[in-house]
Amino acid sequence: MYRLHINGQIYETETDKKLIRYLRDDLRLTSVKDGCSEGACGTCTLIVDGKATRACIPMVSKMEGKKILTVEGLSQREKDVYGYAFAKAGAVQCGFCIPGMVMCAKALLDANPTPDRLEVIAAIRNNVCRCTGYKKIIEAILLSARILREGLPVKEEQGKVPVGMAMQRIDAREKVLGTGEYPDDVYLDGMIYASAVRSKYPRARVLAIHTEKARELQGVVGVFTANDIPGDIKVGHLKQDWDALIPVGGMTHYLGDAICLVAAESMEVLKEAKSLVEVDYEVQDGVFDPFEALKEGAPKVHESGNILAHEHLIRGDAGQAIAGAKYKVTNHYETPWTEHAFLEPETAVAMPFDDGVFIYSTDQGTYDTQHECSLMLGLPKEKIIVENKLVGGGFGGKEDVTVQHHAALVAYLTKRIVKVKLTRKESILIHPKRHPMWIDVTTACDEEGYLVGMKAKVVSDTGAYASLGGPVLQRACTHAAGPYNFQNIDIDGTAVYTNNPPAGAFRGFGVTQTCFASEMNLNQLAELVGISPWEIRYRNAIRPGQVLPNGQIADASTAVAETLEAVKDIYDSEPYAGIACAMKNAGVGVGLPDWGRCRLLVKGGKVQIHTGASCIGQGLGSVLVQVLSETTGLTLDEIEYCRPNTSMAPDSGTTSGSRQTLVTGEAARRAALKLCEDLKEHSLSGLEGKEYYGEYLAKTDKMGADVPNPVSHVAYGYATQLCALNEDGTVKKMAAAHALGKAVNPLSVEGQIEGGVVMGMGFALTEKFPLEEGMPKAKFGTLGLFKADKVPELQSIIVEKPGIEEAYGAIGIGEITSIPTAPAIAGAYYRWNGKFQTQLPLEGTPYKK
Repeated sequence: MYRLHINGQIYETETDKKLIRYLRDDLRLTSVKDGCSEGACGTCTLIVDGKATRACIPMVSKMEGKKILTVEGLSQREKDVYGYAFAKAGAVQCGFCIPGMVMCAKALLDANPTPDRLEVIAAIRNNVCRCTGYKKIIEAILLSARILREGLPVKEEQGKVPVGMAMQRIDAREKVLGTGEYPDDVYLDGMIYASAVRSKYPRARVLAIHTEKARELQGVVGVFTANDIPGDIKVGHLKQDWDALIPVGGMTHYLGDAICLVAAESMEVLKEAKSLVEVDYEVQDGVFDPFEALKEGAPKVHESGNILAHEHLIRGDAGQAIAGAKYKVTNHYETPWTEHAFLEPETAVAMPFDDGVFIYSTDQGTYDTQHECSLMLGLPKEKIIVENKLVGGGFGGKEDVTVQHHAALVAYLTKRIVKVKLTRKESILIHPKRHPMWIDVTTACDEEGYLVGMKAKVVSDTGAYASLGGPVLQRACTHAAGPYNFQNIDIDGTAVYTNNPPAGAFRGFGVTQTCFASEMNLNQLAELVGISPWEIRYRNAIRPGQVLPNGQIADASTAVAETLEAVKDIYDSEPYAGIACAMKNAGVGVGLPDWGRCRLLVKGGKVQIHTGASCIGQGLGSVLVQVLSETTGLTLDEIEYCRPNTSMAPDSGTTSGSRQTLVTGEAARRAALKLCEDLKEHSLSGLEGKEYYGEYLAKTDKMGADVPNPVSHVAYGYATQLCALNEDGTVKKMAAAHALGKAVNPLSVEGQIEGGVVMGMGFALTEKFPLEEGMPKAKFGTLGLFKADKVPELQSIIVEKPGIEEAYGAIGIGEITSIPTAPAIAGAYYRWNGKFQTQLPLEGTPYKK
């Protein structure tokens, strides 16, 4: 018998297990988050005898006689202070890392009530945050210290919260205190657990699946194969080419392929049962290089061949323009695989109901999950209800189903509530990554440095399945020429299937890769002309009324030049400064249907906001609350944001393409205008039960539309980022000026910029996702993620400029924040050591291991 002192109470247990499992599974202390179970991320941080400690490392038996404290055990005053300070500082985005950060803060402040900034950084240096860039977390801890030290009062946000106000996020407090539920925090009576047996080989034919031994194990509920799938065995976000389970006789495509599903009464039995499943394979040669995959006679990843998508964009005559140009530069660039490394591993909880299935999910589109699960189960969509719990980060990596359809299948077949959760190792293997790309670019200008033409050839490794590989390639090509005023482009792109893990959406959506190449070419052109990298960009920056390289006329909100002006003084004062610009669409664009939808329901004296748009940490719920408050004059206590649920909320598309703030924001505004009309004659209580619906179609022209100036996207964001280095080559400062029309919540915008920049720093300097024959060779702790003690000074510069009518002029900023970071950093190192680098991550920096 082990006796543990936890949050001031004594608990006894006979079972020795990891402390995190006892706290979460037995005591339901779910503020202790399970981010990696490897001691690498810090989400499970608690305090043991006054010291911050990882709960995933020690066993229960080692905790006897020690005092353990979790967020649940904080005093009410401490909960109030941390809840307020983290919200006030804007330190909470997806929120999954935050309880661990709070416990680091508590351990520090108990020992040192007056820490300086460096002491705060040291206290959280072993905890990873993928969303915020750490700056605001540090500020939150310093604010907490001051409030506690000086006995200052704290208060909740209240009153009107109009557009433009730096309000506290509506979900911050529940995330800080660990009371908000992510799917893994759901524990229901009678719940079972399920997991997939994965392929041993990236390319092999499955000859037989032997499940007898597993089925005979006591506590096993069932073992299910493709034969048990009542509908289509193929799923997929856009293209249905991804096997939910590989059937006997079928081919595996990568090591993440699911062969069968095992369901059991406990996690312990589940683990043992999976080891008892035996699979017979006929192993075949795989293909792991896109150029090898393009060769005649290469193994076919899919029967249709190894090319997923091809894009060829032509405007003007790039060949002639380049041939007649004064200066031209040609380079070959390579960018690597990158892992999203969101802090919350994929989890879903599914339960049977009314001949269908209800799913609690962490994803980027409830309706996408509903659609794919309905295909697999062969059920009408209305028989599948999907509700988002809190989503612990996505960055594109949770657009595809990973666990949701498996949970739905087991719940449907067993008529039991089931939880399916990926281990961190499984997550790193299974979900789609950032595409590695090989890019050949020629850029030309005249004697004054004005751009005249560009040719590019892009090849991407899209891995085993389509995912979002087609649109990612398309966006990489459509944005490759950047936010500049020239008309001659010829850009050819090919996305290639291999037996590597799939590649799909990742913050920047392909533009991150091609921007690195095209921006680096500009630096060499500037040298040839004899002007600065800043000057060549300023001369060519697209202005309102001019025509973008894709033919679209730049609207009034276009502000590339203003972002360049915003960083000019910094650029001129720093000897080792690099600079880069970017543009990024808001909305799906290219003629595809792109609807925003919102339903307002007056209930219990409040206006409920229902929309199918997922909040993955970007703060969409707060955005919609502010839009409603701005439009109607309602106060915060009169508005309730409801999490997306397909039975209650209209489909508002995937959280992707920096679209939700503008597209769903405008739908919410339109619904609110209808409510406004009734509020002129009625009180809110007098409208009880009434509904108001708003929708907005972001209408655009299709690719290749035969019009002089096609509208490719309804809006674009623009940015200039700057990197300044110290004499020793470490990054001294990152400055990021972003033009986004109107900032709905400036505090959230700053957080998005800071987090995006630090993610871009990882892409440029430290992050790698090494693969050998399709097998990932990195753990969470070796991915090269930036931590707080390596992050330099971050300066966010918000450039507001009217020009977009929808959603009060707001343009999404989620993706663009990571796009120009790498070329800005590479440009700074070029000035520092004279080495022009064309591959990421960069070599010869102090950050290289």
